[in-house]
Amino acid sequence: MKSVLRTGLAAVAATLLIGTATAFTAPSNASTAAVAYPAKAGIATLNTNVNLPNGVWTDTPLEVTLPKAGTYTLDADVRGRLQGTPVVNTFITARLWNVNSGAEVPQSERLVYQIINLNPGQAAAAGNQTAPISELIRVSGPTTIRLQAQRIDAAGAASIAQIFSDNSGYTSLRFERVGC
Repeated sequence: MKSVLRTGLAAVAATLLIGTATAFTAPSNASTAAVAYPAKAGIATLNTNVNLPNGVWTDTPLEVTLPKAGTYTLDADVRGRLQGTPVVNTFITARLWNVNSGAEVPQSERLVYQIINLNPGQAAAAGNQTAPISELIRVSGPTTIRLQAQRIDAAGAASIAQIFSDNSGYTSLRFERVGC
């Protein structure tokens, strides 16, 4: 009795597996070049470092294109790198920029990293840090979103100010469509 039950269950499992595999197999004449629906989600990674001049919003090459009208979540991890010699107070801010409308994604500006060293010594202060940006946006059609950043020297000057991205921590930008 046990062996008949075991054999019957094995046959049912095999049938289900074959049926599942068949259900997800594309027809032999299907084209993989054309996609009927645009991507619902995507991610882009910055593959270079971007130097930031003082006081100027700077475009980075990091961008995503929201494929069609709808509501999307946008999530970025922005890694900033700073170095300066005291007296120094310098910081990096970043924001998401709607290329199509020529405007900031509302309330997307974030402080990425800051160095404050007001000591009289000459030892350089340096470091890097990653800051998140998470926003919800509604668009009426295909829309390109780009990461911008700026450096502000409030006292002294940074000797290095960059949006940084390497195998120790990548700067990235993601989107997901969450509504019509």
